[in-house]
Amino acid sequence: MYIIEKTFTVSAAHRLELDYESPCQNWHGHNWRITVTCESPKLDGNSMVIDFKTIKQLVEKRLDHSILNEELHGMNPTAENIARWITEIIPYCVRAAVQETEGSVAVYDTRI
Repeated sequence: MYIIEKTFTVSAAHRLELDYESPCQNWHGHNWRITVTCESPKLDGNSMVIDFKTIKQLVEKRLDHSILNEELHGMNPTAENIARWITEIIPYCVRAAVQETEGSVAVYDTRI
């Protein structure tokens, strides 16, 4: 099995819909550190699972310098939901880790 990881950062704003009082209900932004893991039993014609550039572009074009509440229609843009969304849009993606702030990371893994 071939496994690749790509880590990059996007800047985006959001506000959370919560059932308790929190400053996160106000508009605020983060520099989100995202790590994407893709795997495949075989390589493509370029001897890759997927081009690293493609992974970054698929996420950046939608999220970088965006308002996540608008871009991720109907989704409460928590780090957990963003991680799941990433696994759904990137081919061969089996895991996405989304770091909202230092020490706060959400992971969605399709293999578990």
